[in-house]
Amino acid sequence: METSELLKKVRQIEIKSRGLSRNIFAGQYHSAFKGRGMAFSEVREYEFGDDTRDIDWNVTARYSKPYIKVFEEERELTVMLLIDVSGSKDFGTHGMMKKDMTTEIAATLAFSAIQNNDKIGVIFFSDKIEKFIPPQKGKKHILYIIRELIDFQPVDNKTDIAQVLQYLTNAIKKKCTAFVISDYIDNHDYQHALTIANRKHDMVAIQVFDERETNIPNVGLMKIKDAESGKESWVDTSSFKVRQNYQHWWDHRQSEMQNAFKKSRVDAVSIRTDEDYVKALIDLFHKRA
Repeated sequence: METSELLKKVRQIEIKSRGLSRNIFAGQYHSAFKGRGMAFSEVREYEFGDDTRDIDWNVTARYSKPYIKVFEEERELTVMLLIDVSGSKDFGTHGMMKKDMTTEIAATLAFSAIQNNDKIGVIFFSDKIEKFIPPQKGKKHILYIIRELIDFQPVDNKTDIAQVLQYLTNAIKKKCTAFVISDYIDNHDYQHALTIANRKHDMVAIQVFDERETNIPNVGLMKIKDAESGKESWVDTSSFKVRQNYQHWWDHRQSEMQNAFKKSRVDAVSIRTDEDYVKALIDLFHKRA
């Protein structure tokens, strides 16, 4: 993409995503994603009804009357976006490719994080770690992330979610909130890695898919290509059995994905490219609040 075209696209994404995060997601994001815990703030005299477990015995002994510790929530988070950049992202039949929707969702989450004074980082992955952007704050950092979301070109086309989850677990030492944005078209088993990652971090799964991926239309003989393997083949879509087998494959894959999320105790949302991702994200935030 040429520099002028890229900058124009970055600006468009910035205006849209910043507006959404400021006007729509402000309260929902804050309540849905809590800080790391409670941090000591100050001491004050004990009042009737206070929890006796919070008594500061050293200060109490010094002043000969009870004082308690006052805590406040640590609001600063580290937010990581794990972005699937495999070959299957370049697909869409409703005017928006999966890559485009992923970019908008990721940019909106990034601006929401920054407005909440959180750090934001990104890991681009295929079946390998394509690029790691360490978490930072600031508008300049956000614009760099958006530019990479739009124009990043991966080395490989295949998908391996388990390996990026393992990388996250090893690379980010403190607990973070991590969004895994992918179509989850992956032949590898990632449930175990997701379970381990969710024990250390707060994992959230966002599936982005296209309606046409859910079924095959009856259009006769059709040549199809696997975007990740590059394999091409002819399919007779006029065959009811062919269409039925594909439908069964899709339903089974979706069921396995949902079971993986459930067993890993990971909050998840699935968003079609022709759907309103704003509503889907707000519903996700409400579920977590």
